[in-house]
Amino acid sequence: MSDRQRRGPAQRQDAIAEAVLAEGSGSAAEFAERFGVSLMTIHRDLDELERQGIVRKYRGGVTAQRSGVFESSVAYRNKTMREEKEAIAARAAELVEPGMAIMLDDSTTALALARRLTGLGPLTIVTNFLDGLNLLAPVQGIRLIALGGDYDPLHNSFMGVSCVEMIESLQVDLCFVSTSAVSGGNAGHQEQRVVVVKRAMLRSAVRNVLLVDHTKLGRTALHRVAPLSDFERVIVDDGASPDALGDLAKHKVDYDVAARPLGRPSL
Repeated sequence: MSDRQRRGPAQRQDAIAEAVLAEGSGSAAEFAERFGVSLMTIHRDLDELERQGIVRKYRGGVTAQRSGVFESSVAYRNKTMREEKEAIAARAAELVEPGMAIMLDDSTTALALARRLTGLGPLTIVTNFLDGLNLLAPVQGIRLIALGGDYDPLHNSFMGVSCVEMIESLQVDLCFVSTSAVSGGNAGHQEQRVVVVKRAMLRSAVRNVLLVDHTKLGRTALHRVAPLSDFERVIVDDGASPDALGDLAKHKVDYDVAARPLGRPSL
């Protein structure tokens, strides 16, 4: 079926979402031409996709990519840096021992780690990430604690006051989080509602580990989550440049470099 034949709003919106997630961005005029509908119709489609947390509108177009103020959707993040995240997750899993209580944030890197924890039980795992809850719920040997709160479709996770209060009632052995930016000796994120949850998670743990692929290094974000000194270590992939690693060393950060399979370059 051609794009112009996909005239139903739901089918057209699915096709737009597929295109934006694959290409990173697109213009309203381009989609109007592609689907043979008016700009007004396309803007209604984009409004609905933005409401669902899949894309973010800007003047004349739409994007799934992050900026210093906005995070990208979980759907887009799930498609990017897969080998890097798997390498980081493999290294992080080496820190986990049976019997531990583990907290995972709503990052796609932590989700890659969750997939590696399914055979390491008995474990208690705490998370606010719906993808992680769905993955771990049927796994024997894992006691799963779901952090509730206000559902956020952009991140497919739970946040808000009730989420933070539940985190504060717990103490775990090890907490794994990821952030979208690391620079100047700090880990940062674009969104305040995400920051308050991550900070609560870090306070609830005896040991904290930061998981970041190399594209996060040297980036800035609006809000500081925590100084890197709050983490026992930072795990990065081997795509990190010598300058980026040198900056971590300059701030006296302990870090591990996780090797991707065969050292293959990023796509």
